[in-house]
Amino acid sequence: MTDRRATSYYRATATPYTPHAPLQGRAETRVAVIGGGFAGLNTALGLAERGMRDLVLLEREQVGFGASGRNGGFVFAGYSLGEQALLDQLGETRARALFRRTIEGVHLIRRRIAGYAIACDAVDEGVVWANWFRDPSVLRARQQLLAERYGVSWEWLPEPELRERIHSARYHDGLFERDALHLHPLNYAIGLARAAAEQGVRIHEHSGVRRLRREGARWRVETAEGEVLADQVVLACGGYLAGLERRIDRAILPIATYVMVTEPLGERLAACLSTRAAVYDTRFAFDYYRPLPDTRLLWGGRISVLDRSPRGVQRLLRRDLLRVFPQLGEVRIDYAWSGLMSYARHQMPQVGGRGDGLWWAQAFGGHGLSSTCAAGELLAAAIAEGDDAWREFADYGLASTHRPLGFLAAQASYWRAELQDWLKTRLEG
Repeated sequence: MTDRRATSYYRATATPYTPHAPLQGRAETRVAVIGGGFAGLNTALGLAERGMRDLVLLEREQVGFGASGRNGGFVFAGYSLGEQALLDQLGETRARALFRRTIEGVHLIRRRIAGYAIACDAVDEGVVWANWFRDPSVLRARQQLLAERYGVSWEWLPEPELRERIHSARYHDGLFERDALHLHPLNYAIGLARAAAEQGVRIHEHSGVRRLRREGARWRVETAEGEVLADQVVLACGGYLAGLERRIDRAILPIATYVMVTEPLGERLAACLSTRAAVYDTRFAFDYYRPLPDTRLLWGGRISVLDRSPRGVQRLLRRDLLRVFPQLGEVRIDYAWSGLMSYARHQMPQVGGRGDGLWWAQAFGGHGLSSTCAAGELLAAAIAEGDDAWREFADYGLASTHRPLGFLAAQASYWRAELQDWLKTRLEG
């Protein structure tokens, strides 16, 4: 019998579609987008929605193959860099403008799901931030910061109310972010691709780009069986490095994250959750999870420089799951997987261009659904309309991550934060 843990739940339940044919022969285009994840798809769709035609998107594997089709499926505002750090670095006006981009990203995702009839199991029931620790100060501080400096209201959930929603003695108080949702990310990516294709974007799967070079006033994009001459090129490859522009590749760390999905729980799901909201906790090394339509529980957590096997992922995450919901006992895990996402040293997306028709969008750091939507809109507006709003990300450029030493530094930083979480938990008894 085939071990279903060797594939993701998302791939096993993906919306069937006619594959996009590989690029063959020679083509010309105004814009070539390299990468069929959220950043590339949102850019291509944003260009098409602005009336641009003659667009090509090239994907090395399948649409949504990378982090876009493997993540937790949370759609909420914000960045990997916290709100306080963003405020400290940019000041209130600029920080609020960047944060607002991701709020608008959440709203645009809702509109596109509805407008393009994307069947992606969207559950518009918010997200709960559950306090792992007894001390409520971190929740109060964030709630106040968001309200006073960003104009965002999160609802306070006292411990009794939180435990009515999440049946675990592990948590204390919580915050509820209503303007958030969760969805099947791979089916969302497939839906974006369909919407783009219907507006004339030529999508080619299994068309990895082998070489990118400037040729006169245009770019020559070469694949195994074809080539494209493009006026402008967008690199949106995420953690799966294209090897096309060294400075762009060196600016990110491909980091692995882990997800698993339980067997259908039936009534056992109600013994854990009385909410359809997604959940994550207040530790640096936090768990995140959400109920699925077929009564399964999707569970994710941890980051590492190691892209582990499904068995290794299950072993780690099952232990985390039972710390929160011991009532699940010998629950069976049907799917477990890991995949790569891109991180920058400054913990912010890298969205930009260099004036010769080459653009990039990467390093979404585990907060990709809303921020990739925002990035796609910024790049589409820049290319189609000459809008320079993308320069709002100028402070967060292509700083080298100094691989391979950067991997060691990132793993050490994560372990240190994990140790701090453990010590705080022990001190609270």
